[in-house]
Amino acid sequence: QVQLMESGGGEVQAGGSIRLSCRASGDDNYSRYCMGWYREVPGKDREGVAALDSDGSTEYGTSVKGRFTVSRNNAKNILYLQMNSLKPEDTGMYFCMADLCNPRDYDVVHAMVVNPNVAVSWGQGTQVTVAS
Repeated sequence: QVQLMESGGGEVQAGGSIRLSCRASGDDNYSRYCMGWYREVPGKDREGVAALDSDGSTEYGTSVKGRFTVSRNNAKNILYLQMNSLKPEDTGMYFCMADLCNPRDYDVVHAMVVNPNVAVSWGQGTQVTVAS
């Protein structure tokens, strides 16, 4: 099962940008996973942020669409989340997640955003704080 480790979190002013990275290890075939991000805020349910399959088909949560971009480098086993036009409500702990899927398996990509609990692996998280 793939292991995931996030990096790149920090504090940024509202309107600013930050890029998160997630390095995958423990599986030689990284491309067999759909990958994504979710975030947690104390007192709230997990919120799916973005997900994509091995071919790059993406889906985004409603609150981040148009501001965040998810991408992956299959050769380096790295997942990215570029976060632009950040708002204070984007503050939270961001987690990388993975679920087994076939190429162009859009149902898995969609499920990961709608319900991040379907993921089979996730990392330790990285904190993002957006100051107003």
